[in-house]
Amino acid sequence: VQLQASGGGLVQAGGSLRLSCVASGGIFSIYAMGWFRQAPGREREFVSGISRSGGNTYYVDSVKGRFTISRDNAKNTLFLQMNSLKPEDSAVYFCAAAGVPFTTVVETNYRYWGQGTLVTVSS
Repeated sequence: VQLQASGGGLVQAGGSLRLSCVASGGIFSIYAMGWFRQAPGREREFVSGISRSGGNTYYVDSVKGRFTISRDNAKNTLFLQMNSLKPEDSAVYFCAAAGVPFTTVVETNYRYWGQGTLVTVSS
């Protein structure tokens, strides 16, 4: 499975961005999906995950109430709607497809990774 993330950019604090991740080369609906992010000098961290059907979602505490993950299996696309952005949300955001049949926050459970899209939030 190949993953292509897009939608990053520069936004002021309080603004919004919508990230997209298009999958190709596989059956998108069989994969639980996730978003991770990595800020400069920091380790990559889990942001949000979604089950194969989209019925279950998970968020790291720091983004709960501000970010929404969703997917469109008919269009092989994963989304991350980010509202009320803060400077500390600045990072490269990666989409990933899990190699296990359940939603997971564990990075090593993710088998396929997109190339990342940069989000910069100015104060």
